[in-house]
Amino acid sequence: MSSQPHDHSKTDLVPWSTGICDCSSDLRTCCMSCLCPCVIFGRVADILDKGKTSTATSGALYVILACIAGPCLVSAPYRSKLRRQYNIEGSRPRDCLVHCFCDPCALAQEYRELQNKGFNMKLGWEGNLEKQNGKAAIAPEVEIGMQR
Repeated sequence: MSSQPHDHSKTDLVPWSTGICDCSSDLRTCCMSCLCPCVIFGRVADILDKGKTSTATSGALYVILACIAGPCLVSAPYRSKLRRQYNIEGSRPRDCLVHCFCDPCALAQEYRELQNKGFNMKLGWEGNLEKQNGKAAIAPEVEIGMQR
């Protein structure tokens, strides 16, 4: 018996839960990724960054950087990050190619993947944490008027 630990990184890879062109299962996400990819990217980035950058900020950065450098250079690293976090099949070069040739399809697939992992993409990272912990966000009470 070998004393070296078994490397699970290559052998335990799982396939994507949906195909790159599985728009029939979620037409709304596919349309949104074509018409307003910054929203889809922002939501994906918010979840993958664990709330460090808001959906709005990530979406705005996507628009700015996509105009300067192209969308594939902005979004492909997040595809790689998602694959690493969930041990999904693929490679960095393939991530770049998918985003360069069909960024909307890649974004929609990543969005569906996170939904299938149990995330409510509209809630963002913080909203999903609150939901998971069973805490409802309650606004603080504000007293109106003067009191003695």
